[in-house]
Amino acid sequence: MPLTIAQRLDRLKVRIAELAHWRDRQSAAIDGWTFESEPIAHHQDWPHRQGVVHFAVSAEAPEAWPLADIRLQLDLGGESLITLSYPDGQTETFGLDPYHQEFPVKGRRFSIATETVARFPFGEPNRAPRLNKARFIWLDGPAHRLHLLLKQVAEAIDVLGEHEVVPHLMDAAEHALRSLDWPSDTAAYISRTSGAVMQQKIWELPELEANPAGLTEEQSASAAAAFEALTARLKELQKRFPPNGELLLTGHAHIDLAWLWPYRETRRKMRRTFNTALSLMERSDDFRFNQSTAHYYAQMEEEDPDLLERIKNKVAEGKWETVGGMWVEPDTNMPTGESLARQVLYGQRYFEKTFGTRHTVCWLPDCFGFSGALPQILRQGGIDSFFTIKVNWSETNHIPSDLFWWKGLDGSQVLTHTFDNPMQGYNGFVQPDCYVPTWKNFRGKTQHDTSLLAVGYGDGGGGVTPEMVEREVQLRDFPAIPQARWGTVKSYYEQAHRTAGEKSLPVWDGEIYLELHRATLTSQSGVKRKHRQAERALITAEAIASLGHMLGADKPQSLEADWRVVLKNEFHDILPGSSIREVYQDAEQELGGVIDRAKIEQARALQALSAKLPKGGVGDALVVVNPSLAARPLSATLSDGTVVSAADVVAPLSVAVFDKGTLKPASGLKAGPGHLENEHLSVAIGKDGAVVSLIHKATGREAVDGSANQLWVYPGDKPRNWDAWDIDADYAEKAVRLDAPESITLVEEGPHRAAIRVVYRYRNSSVTQTYVLTANARRLDIETTIDWHDRRTLLRTLNPVAALARKATFECAFGIVERATHTNTSWEQAMFEAVAHRFVDITEPGFGVALLNNAKYGHSARGNVIGMSLVRGPIYPDPLADEGEQSFTYALMPHEGTWHEGGVLDEAIDLNQPLVAAEASGLSTGTFAPLVVNGIPVAFSGLKPAEEGDGLILRLYEPAGRRGNLSLGLPSGWAASQPLNILEEPMERKGPADIMPFEIRTWKLKYA
Repeated sequence: MPLTIAQRLDRLKVRIAELAHWRDRQSAAIDGWTFESEPIAHHQDWPHRQGVVHFAVSAEAPEAWPLADIRLQLDLGGESLITLSYPDGQTETFGLDPYHQEFPVKGRRFSIATETVARFPFGEPNRAPRLNKARFIWLDGPAHRLHLLLKQVAEAIDVLGEHEVVPHLMDAAEHALRSLDWPSDTAAYISRTSGAVMQQKIWELPELEANPAGLTEEQSASAAAAFEALTARLKELQKRFPPNGELLLTGHAHIDLAWLWPYRETRRKMRRTFNTALSLMERSDDFRFNQSTAHYYAQMEEEDPDLLERIKNKVAEGKWETVGGMWVEPDTNMPTGESLARQVLYGQRYFEKTFGTRHTVCWLPDCFGFSGALPQILRQGGIDSFFTIKVNWSETNHIPSDLFWWKGLDGSQVLTHTFDNPMQGYNGFVQPDCYVPTWKNFRGKTQHDTSLLAVGYGDGGGGVTPEMVEREVQLRDFPAIPQARWGTVKSYYEQAHRTAGEKSLPVWDGEIYLELHRATLTSQSGVKRKHRQAERALITAEAIASLGHMLGADKPQSLEADWRVVLKNEFHDILPGSSIREVYQDAEQELGGVIDRAKIEQARALQALSAKLPKGGVGDALVVVNPSLAARPLSATLSDGTVVSAADVVAPLSVAVFDKGTLKPASGLKAGPGHLENEHLSVAIGKDGAVVSLIHKATGREAVDGSANQLWVYPGDKPRNWDAWDIDADYAEKAVRLDAPESITLVEEGPHRAAIRVVYRYRNSSVTQTYVLTANARRLDIETTIDWHDRRTLLRTLNPVAALARKATFECAFGIVERATHTNTSWEQAMFEAVAHRFVDITEPGFGVALLNNAKYGHSARGNVIGMSLVRGPIYPDPLADEGEQSFTYALMPHEGTWHEGGVLDEAIDLNQPLVAAEASGLSTGTFAPLVVNGIPVAFSGLKPAEEGDGLILRLYEPAGRRGNLSLGLPSGWAASQPLNILEEPMERKGPADIMPFEIRTWKLKYA
């Protein structure tokens, strides 16, 4: 009775496994190792596993072995950078990890030195590291090549299933095996196969030979003949069953800048991975490798300039492709628009300076959703193409295309491609069972004949293996599977753009929301708060110094070094909160340093600016800078802690000098038990600590529906996977409201500020909230301090508002996103937690209510309820995430008209970046505005020194979707350039108005 194909495949796999045991003819142990200069033997435990350790040995391969067939095999017990040093002065360096443990050699004698850590690629500690393997092997080339080819045939049979080529492939493989002259000597056979899984299960194996015989010359020749015959048969079959589909392979090693390991380990991962890729290029003319992230190359420039020079040579040869155009692969949900612009500005400038090239492809395979602002930022940065994988992770709905135009907020479009490889996504493999499903899943095949496929071990780095390079060559001869070739990402998109010019491709309009990893908007609150503070501190420092320069002070210095620190910490596993504790200790320290230095720069710039103001007789002056485009009521905290909340107004982008002695609080501030009131708002706090009434006096409207700022705890925040990353849709099924505060106390009664403090306790944690109303305020601030000591528990604020709308407005980078407040479709149901920057607003005709914040990102808008996530307590990968104290502020703001008519953005700006004030003497009172923006209301992005030459760079954007007239008023002798892009180079604008909906506009301001 004949065997079925499935049975024959099982047998084929058994025979292939047998071949692997004769892959080496002989082996020779490498003895004499030292561990930190002390002797260590084979299979001996490390003396310790702290930090970076160093192994060393002098090695000599047997003289009789052919040099070309000698391989060095190592397993030292952890990831390593290994350097082989030859007597003639040559060196070669490789990365050693579980996937890279066999290395070619250039000579028989050399020394080996390592930098080793007792870790596996994903940061897991090897708790019992030992020197597992150190030997030379004499590789039997024919046996090795035949084993790999048969393995690929079996994989092809497996994945092709019912394809009619399968019986032919099976026949060819079986014929190759039958043609072999294979050894059968009992002692050698049992010894060679003793490591097989089944053999290891035997109660007791017989005595084994230490170095059993390999194939004889005749047996090895039979393997060579079988290989040639099988290859010839595959070529014949390929004529009958041509390749189905085409893939462009790009070698890749996704290296997370920090994740399950701290950045100091990433620096070692870079060197290991990059040396591995370079070694493959030396041995293959066809292999191509891509690596994004300007920061990595800048790091190499500092600590391994020779390695960078070798990379630059391969870039020049076209083998190593730098890609991405950004400083790092950042999260794009949470950074402000100016940060994203700086990612491209500093990234592109670095790549051009270092490698002589700019990038046209944005490479973000692993980010958790994408802001609708990104297409315009990319196009203005010279990037017309976009790549990601993560959209395939959405759990409910999927973007219906994988080759499409992505259209941003302003209408800018970038050509976007993603591939769906079920075998590890962007960490793909070179093998038939990776090729076939990737091509099958490519939905754009009716329009374009090729899909991209990134291959190589990644996340923890490592990259492509020598076997992958060898596999690609063998697979060129296979029938029926997709044809694949090494190439560059740039060339893929050049072809795709040609297709897009000839055919109509689908368009995806607006943000790309990932229906997964929603908790990354909330986890690790500390780094999110400091990141936002650092962004604002740098933008403000640049703006004050630039305004001072326009008033006659020196040109401001570049803050690029500190911007680079901020951009680094926007990496897509740092800012989202999905890394280990050590990463956040580093990040908060780094960002704290940026904030401190930026505050020093602000003070220095304000002092220099004040020196250029008119002198006068005010002995006790208050100098105030408004670093925004919103006229703002005077609110400031003086050096003695006194709060000023006056009726005076500070003009946009101006410096104002006030006589402190004449400053009076705005009228109308009142406070009593459970009640706060000023000219604009009347607030009542209930016995449960919530806002039970918020009257907007100008309209007479009640802003809350029942009560607002309800605090809810969700002890069921225990996602089925990805603890720090995810919030499951049913998290609210178990909820506990904090409605029995320990105390409600009137703590301030004016005249500039009034406040009521509410203290709650939940299990081991406490929440202290201070409702603050200043004399001139149009919003009710809720200053919050949380002392959090509960795990896997989520705290949110829910705010039912007295406004009805089918959509809510969420601020994003360089604009807003409107999201449904209903759940009619699965798309809307899946968006139960979404990103907002500084505000979310629900508005009906004539009236609305906004929730503002200065530190949070995870929001919801369901019906008339605006929700915001305040803190979580995941236990993986940081068991102490958000443990302890954190402080931040959010605010409720009722308003007349739409959000932009009602001043919501202005108040959000004020909450996040208060006016900058300093006390002075000997000045005249007055307002000095060296830069005036006329026309429709626009928003301020940045005012900074130009990257090239003299002058300043002004960047504005339209935040609400309007168009209109816009002009700049400048001091005498100053002039504005023609329109620039974010790279600060001339660009042609499109559109009839001076500024179009959501447009980013940039000018160079220069003194003639």
